Order: sequence, then structure tokens, then C-alpha cells
Amino acid sequence: MNAQVQQPAPEFKTAAVAGSELKEISLSDFKGKWLVLFFYPLDFTFVCPTEIIAFNDKLDEFKKLNAEVVGCSVDSQFSHLAWKSMPRNKGGLGDISFPLLADLDKSIACDYEVLLDAGIALRGVFIIDPNGIIRFKLVHDLGIGRNPDEILRVLAAIQHVEKSGEVCPANWVPGGKCMKPDPVGSQEYFSTIND
Repeated sequence: MNAQVQQPAPEFKTAAVAGSELKEISLSDFKGKWLVLFFYPLDFTFVCPTEIIAFNDKLDEFKKLNAEVVGCSVDSQFSHLAWKSMPRNKGGLGDISFPLLADLDKSIACDYEVLLDAGIALRGVFIIDPNGIIRFKLVHDLGIGRNPDEILRVLAAIQHVEKSGEVCPANWVPGGKCMKPDPVGSQEYFSTIND
């Protein structure tokens, strides 16, 4: 299965931790909503808790864009639960408000093309639209934490393009200038650029 932009997101159905509950979660649970699915290497590591907590701190902003956030690693739901019970000042997650998927058989990481030969996932982020289509994909190396503000910016840009038919130039932020995607209409935007 290929996890490519403009293609259907690979299906998954797996055990997860949501709040303090163990439950089964599938991709179809998010039909009709935007989904930000991110992969991280392992529980009880170093950069990973900083990212998970950072996504949790921005959860209300994702929800304002009709988006759910879900994390995934090759650990079990029991490992996720134990990590959540650890205090943040000891490297734990504390209370987070979005699900963490278990991927013990590594099938989800494999389907989303983030699985390393060493058996752990690269840091991958996928924005999946309400119809289950991948609209954004970012995968990078293990030692670099992600910035949820950038994922929010990209999500807002995708939604703006879809709604308005305009396109977003480099460094666009919500409320910023967009352009019409044609040779004549784009000149309105380009005319505002100083040489």
C-alpha cells in the first residue's frame, strides 16, 4: 500500500489508548473530519514526549479546524498507558486528550511508509481529509521534533485552497494574501511584491 498525497489513506484498525480507556480505533472513525495522524519512534524516549505534549497543547486549535489528532508508534496500548501515567517532569506524558495507536505488528507504520529496518517509525505527519484522502505528508529523521504550529498552518492552507479556489504562496498564514492560480489573476498578487 502506498501512502501518497492525493491517494486514499491506508486503512487501519488497532488497539489504542484514549484518555484512560483502552479501545479499538480505525481510520473510518474519522470519516467526515480532518485527521492529523503523526508517527513517532518509541514510547519512553526523549524528543517524543515533547512533541506529543506540544500537539496536545494545540488540540483546541486543531478542533477549530474540524481536525482530530492521533499519535502512533510501534508500542503496545499498555506501554502508551504506562507512559501516560508518568509525570511530565520525569519524561512522561501526563494527561493528553487524543488517542495513541498501538502498532505492535508494525503494519500501520509499514503501510504509511515510515517504518525503518530497525523496526521503529520515522517521524511522519499525514493530514487526511474528510473523504480519507492524504493531502499532506512530511517524514523526517528521528532526532528532530516537529512544530504543531506549522502543521496547523498547512492544515489551514489546505482548507483555504479547497474553499476559495485560490492558492497559498510561501509563508502564507491565515488571513494572508493568496493568489488566483492563473497567469492573469496571479498578477494581482505579484504586483504587491517589492523588488
